[in-house]
Amino acid sequence: MQWESWSAFWDMGGAGAFVWGSYGITFAVIALELVLVFQRRKDTVKRLLRWRRAVGKDGSGRAAARMES
Repeated sequence: MQWESWSAFWDMGGAGAFVWGSYGITFAVIALELVLVFQRRKDTVKRLLRWRRAVGKDGSGRAAARMES
């Protein structure tokens, strides 16, 4: 498709608001999902590190038992 001018391109024959609005919403939702994924990853790493310290590096729980006695 060829456009007569930039304003015709942005207007897209009257459907510009729908088209560009759809792109904007899609971009916002993808950005939000990326933020949430990175937050969840950070929280998961923290929980795993806490669990590793509590259980011990070998996973047997002996380190935690030694601390209690």
